[in-house]
Amino acid sequence: MCGICGFVPPARESVPDLDLIKRMIGRLRHRGPDSCGYYRDRRAALGHARLSIIDVEGGAQPLSNEDETIWITFNGEIFNYLELRAELAARGHVMRTRSDTEVIVHAWEEWGSGCFERFNGQWAVAIWDVRKRKLILSRDRLGIRPLYYYTAPQSGFLFASEAKALFADPSVPRGFDPAGLAEVFRFWCPVAPRTVFSGVKEVRPGHILEFDADISSVSEKAYWTIDFPDDGEYAAVNVERECENLMYRLKEASRLRFTRSDVPVGAYLSGGLDSSVTSAVVAGETEAPLSTFSLRFSDSEFDEGVYQYSMAKRLGTTHHEVLASRSEIGAVFPEVVRHAERPVLRTAPAPLFLLSRLVRSEGYKVVVAGEGSDEVLAGYDIFRELQVRLFLARNPQSKYRAQVLQRLYPWMARSPGKAPAFAQAFFSKNTDPTDPAVSHRPRWDSTAAVTALLEPELSREVSAHRVDDELVARLPSQHKRWHPVARAQWFEMSTLLPGYILSSQGDRMLMAHSVEGRFPFLDHNLVEHAGALPMHLKLFALDEKHLLKLGAARLLPQEILKRPKQPYRAPDAASFFGSSQPDWVDEVLNERSVAEAGIFRPQAVSKLLEKCRRIDGEQMSNTDNMRFVGVLSTMLLYEQFINGTGGDDTLHPGPVTAIDRV
Repeated sequence: MCGICGFVPPARESVPDLDLIKRMIGRLRHRGPDSCGYYRDRRAALGHARLSIIDVEGGAQPLSNEDETIWITFNGEIFNYLELRAELAARGHVMRTRSDTEVIVHAWEEWGSGCFERFNGQWAVAIWDVRKRKLILSRDRLGIRPLYYYTAPQSGFLFASEAKALFADPSVPRGFDPAGLAEVFRFWCPVAPRTVFSGVKEVRPGHILEFDADISSVSEKAYWTIDFPDDGEYAAVNVERECENLMYRLKEASRLRFTRSDVPVGAYLSGGLDSSVTSAVVAGETEAPLSTFSLRFSDSEFDEGVYQYSMAKRLGTTHHEVLASRSEIGAVFPEVVRHAERPVLRTAPAPLFLLSRLVRSEGYKVVVAGEGSDEVLAGYDIFRELQVRLFLARNPQSKYRAQVLQRLYPWMARSPGKAPAFAQAFFSKNTDPTDPAVSHRPRWDSTAAVTALLEPELSREVSAHRVDDELVARLPSQHKRWHPVARAQWFEMSTLLPGYILSSQGDRMLMAHSVEGRFPFLDHNLVEHAGALPMHLKLFALDEKHLLKLGAARLLPQEILKRPKQPYRAPDAASFFGSSQPDWVDEVLNERSVAEAGIFRPQAVSKLLEKCRRIDGEQMSNTDNMRFVGVLSTMLLYEQFINGTGGDDTLHPGPVTAIDRV
């Protein structure tokens, strides 16, 4: 795992600026502290900050083919690189290193853009074709690894793993994109290619981008898309056989992600089903000792320690944990936002920032985690809620059907099921079966409450972007034939998964401390297999991840297997008030600072702030929690990236691989 960057300057400039590529690499040094390198010719520059995981001694980048006509800078892992290496060698290709990076170079030579369909992995890659004067960018199928770009006549074409590296070029403007903010305040995240920064774009998951340096044109094409079969057209299934098939793919995906590394690999263990299954599979399928890492909370409402201990003891792991308190969450939150590079509506990324810091302090660079299971196997409450809405809509007056609400949110102290009249009224809304986004309207509407605090002019600009309609328009034409829950899965896998789970909570919090995350449930072979399963094997009535539970029965204790699903949460507004209040909160949210930023209405923010102070952030509604954290993170982002420089220009400490062809 690494940080990559580079640029093709405007045609009027004679050669790429060497100082600029060095500054860009420096801003990514947290992603790759082990070494760095750059390549420059008279038309392009590539940069690399390396986290050494595969071929530690020989895999330095940028790297080329034999005649130096193809150059690459690569962030990620190709887990089937050994198999591809053997195939390419049989076709006459000669490798100089043992790295997966060099396999990509030769795969590109052999198959062109078709090579990406052959990769099993997670990647953001840039390939510079010297002869054709073309720059090719590619991002993995599900958006595990980030890749941003900016293009304009005065700047040329720039790309980087993080936006802060783009801002190393002073010609790149710094401002918020109202449409990007509209997406954050509706979907929890911007949806690629959009970002929250004006002019800065993100390569879409499963896509290839090509920049032609001679004519300064950008073209894009998809090499992979999310798909589901027609509802009702599933063949008869043998549940036991399907269970074996799913577990086989999970075991193979876990084995690849644990063994394809030249450094030790640990595992996250939350105490829930997904991380427990992956840890159990890794422990059972490999002989290497396993170290597990868990996140504990000083607030008992969020803590899952009893389940973590149970699973670690069962597997015999070397177990490590970090205890996240409200004050620690508040203290690291500015750093969390700086790394996330987008507003967040929850503090949940902050404890994961603390957890990755623990992983690195224990000497680990790689962890396996359970992300992706909920999206591909229908594990979220939002899928269960959709089932309930459609169930109630078939007979809205039935008192017996309304009793199903008591089965939702068993983990929640203030469950809506304990207020039946309110719950029935709430779940009777948004039940139009002809609305493709019927599953997500309630969440989007709830999240959009943040926009009520926006400054009037910006509010009008944000409201002018019908981002929900734009998203619905992206649905594949065949979506009308999908099961309604499959459509809901598409929305989750297109928005929250790449834009929040794998970014704000995933890559950014891991790489803040130079740790790579690997996700067996997001192996594309498993994803495609799960997508083709009949829905009742994933969501059986209200039993989420039904087939996975059947397959995990031999691996997990009953207390893990049968426990109600508990979403990962952390203290939100309460982390910033009372005894937990950091000194910087008042400085960031005072009326003068808010007015100068011109994003939110100062008096509205002051009222919200006063409400939080009055009750120390305790017992805040879901809406007010999101409002507060959303305002606070947006203001921090403004100070760091819009009003500030977007990062410091301290050069990477090296060692440095310098390839200069100028």
